[in-house]
Amino acid sequence: MTGEVSPAGPPGSSGVPAGPVGRGELRASHTDRDAVVELLRVAAGDGRLTADELDGRLELALTARTYSELAALTADLPAAPGAGPLAAAVAPPEPRELIRMKVTSGNAHRDGRWVVPQRMECTVTSGNIKLDFTDAVLTGRNVRIDAEVRSGNLTLITKPGIVVDADDVTIGSGNVKVRAPWGTGGPELLRIELAGRVRSGNITARPPRRTFWQWLTRAPRPYAAISAPR
Repeated sequence: MTGEVSPAGPPGSSGVPAGPVGRGELRASHTDRDAVVELLRVAAGDGRLTADELDGRLELALTARTYSELAALTADLPAAPGAGPLAAAVAPPEPRELIRMKVTSGNAHRDGRWVVPQRMECTVTSGNIKLDFTDAVLTGRNVRIDAEVRSGNLTLITKPGIVVDADDVTIGSGNVKVRAPWGTGGPELLRIELAGRVRSGNITARPPRRTFWQWLTRAPRPYAAISAPR
């Protein structure tokens, strides 16, 4: 066993898929790579891998781009004690079909490595809902958010590659504002389709705010404000 894994995609590929990809071809994160690195170290400590095999697989794990590349590195190893099946460390979780969030007074949020569902229903009577997509687990290319904002705020935190379409939002006396990433050359990772109504409140889609140091050094904001049509 040499630990060799063929890279994903044909030689010279631009890295942008031509269409929908399988679950194994979804992009792996730093956390996914770290999990596989730890599993490989445990396997070597148990005598299942030689020093040369460990070195080769660690190098491949740190440069792996997809779940399938990571899975190939642990396919011949049993489950680590207390860690569950090794496949669980690299297989993307199944998304829920629908997540409902309702805030009548207070705050609700989704952030960190939360799994983006196929559809969301967000109702804000008085309060705030914040959905942070910067580190979210993207298992699909589209998510629909049906929003009903009576009074309060619905905030989406985005990043380059995430497109927010708010054309189907009806505005009463509130506001809808989308700050789109600068430039259009990168691949589209996720399209958020917003629909619903803003009666008296706000829907905002924006990138993360600048740090204090970025603000102090007048670091530019590579984003353009786009207001949704009434």
